[in-house]
Amino acid sequence: MAYRLKKLSEYVRGWMGYFGISDYYRPIPELDHWLRRRIRMCDWKQWRGVRNRIRQLLALGSSKRAAIWTGMSSKSDWHLSRSLGTQTGMTNDWLKGQGLISIRDQWMKAHGYA
Repeated sequence: MAYRLKKLSEYVRGWMGYFGISDYYRPIPELDHWLRRRIRMCDWKQWRGVRNRIRQLLALGSSKRAAIWTGMSSKSDWHLSRSLGTQTGMTNDWLKGQGLISIRDQWMKAHGYA
């Protein structure tokens, strides 16, 4: 996962270097949200097995009830990446600590807002 996030951050920086000159902000938050959800889904897929998923969510700080409901769900990985258990465990700060850079932050920096 560390390699994937490293390559992704290189890609996002390059993408912002090329497209970041645009003043059109509207799609940026939606792209940022989609990227975080996709990374949550990839992490979720790597935690194979119900017990491991519940254990990982509890270690990240999800409530016991949300972790069990999310871990035992039979819904798709994409659907569960937006569930309460994964979003309270895999917070934006946690993703940032893992090495994910924000498209929104890169755009704001390119336009002098941050």
